Amino acid sequence: MMHMTFYWGKSVTLLFDSWKTDSWPSYTLTLLAVFLFSAFYQYMEDRRLRFKKLVTRKPSPSITTPLLSPLYNNRNSSKFSIALLFCINAAIGYLLMLAVMSFNGGVFISAVLGLSVGYFLFRSGDEEVVVVENPCACA
Repeated sequence: MMHMTFYWGKSVTLLFDSWKTDSWPSYTLTLLAVFLFSAFYQYMEDRRLRFKKLVTRKPSPSITTPLLSPLYNNRNSSKFSIALLFCINAAIGYLLMLAVMSFNGGVFISAVLGLSVGYFLFRSGDEEVVVVENPCACA
């Protein structure tokens, strides 16, 4: 039976029928996995935004960067790379949303804390990166 309200306890089924916790050690490992997955989401979002900023930035005519010139010359592969990073990040975000929809209080707190710590570690310096749009609610 799926819970429709928040509940507290060590018994939770997360994302797959085979991912069930029935003891405190397995529940703790599940919460740790959700925490790390949430922090990784923020890391991937930071990498995607920085890569997008790097690729869309116009090269300065006074500074030559032979190692970065392929990034500026091949716009289609750059767009594909940005789209691939967005796809990975969207998939992680939706998996986190589904994990939270297990309605387990510990999973919810673990996801929120992971997103917060990940934001603090990886994205707190985002003032120079302008985010135009982000349709994912986990940002």
